[in-house]
Amino acid sequence: MTRSSRLLNILLAIVLFPLAGMSQAAGWPRQVVTDNGTVTLKSEPKRIVSTSVTLTGSLLAIDAPVIASGASVPNSRFTDNQGFFSQWGAIAQQKQVQRLYIGEANAEMVAAQAPDLIIVSATGHDSALRLVNQLSSIAPVIVVNYDNKSWQQVVTLLGQATGHESQAQTIIKQFDQRVAQLKPKLQLPPQPVSAFVWNGGGKEVNLWTPESAQGKLLEQLGFTLAPAPAELASSQSMGRRKDIIQLSGEKMTEGLSGKSWLMFVADSDTLKQVSEDRFLQQAPAVKQHNVYALGNDNFRLDYYSATQTLATLEKLFVH
Repeated sequence: MTRSSRLLNILLAIVLFPLAGMSQAAGWPRQVVTDNGTVTLKSEPKRIVSTSVTLTGSLLAIDAPVIASGASVPNSRFTDNQGFFSQWGAIAQQKQVQRLYIGEANAEMVAAQAPDLIIVSATGHDSALRLVNQLSSIAPVIVVNYDNKSWQQVVTLLGQATGHESQAQTIIKQFDQRVAQLKPKLQLPPQPVSAFVWNGGGKEVNLWTPESAQGKLLEQLGFTLAPAPAELASSQSMGRRKDIIQLSGEKMTEGLSGKSWLMFVADSDTLKQVSEDRFLQQAPAVKQHNVYALGNDNFRLDYYSATQTLATLEKLFVH
């Protein structure tokens, strides 16, 4: 084989069989496949604005340069005095992340930050999807649908978009190691379980589905999620949301069919409310005291809240 032939074969091998782990996202510019299509990013972002308070925690976890974020209502069960989620509020303060607005997104406030990348959630109350066209005139926009992804899948996508792939891989590896250590030690309560957020007052609960980040975490640890009745599972009360099913009134008992209940965004006061609720008092999980509160910092699951949830589960189920 001539030298030129060998060189040609090498070049063909590189084109047809790229090195493992290499992709178009290895350098800049790069293309990122998102929920709003393929977005081309010319250079590594230095000023990221998150319009979604849910996604801000994942950006912070991979040390992406997020400079400002939308917020939720301050001083709620799961937020600090800024309206940032309590599991990462102190980190946001340390990194001097500015609060842009509370609730509904504001394009003018986003533009004032002169961002070079804007992060938008596809669903949920913190979605700014209707503003994507307007925001795209300011900077490239990445739309992330978090209602059908684990937090690991979310940080992987954000890592690709921000050039922080290695940080995303590191925290995922650390977390998976923690799960592998904890899983065989857990003495699980009666299975299957219903995992949900109790909204209080006997009005409604949000039942986590297997597609939710919370459901994926529980299944990763060996829990089995109780299936919701078919007629409830097909309910579209939350529009396109795939991570929760809203249950209210008498449907709560029917929908919460698990032998054990795991309540997210819940503490001892929440346990008391549930045990005294007229719709739930006779449920087997309540009567047999198989109801557990997992803390107030997991309304949305990211690296920080998932890690704290592991610690709570360890306290509850490792004896």
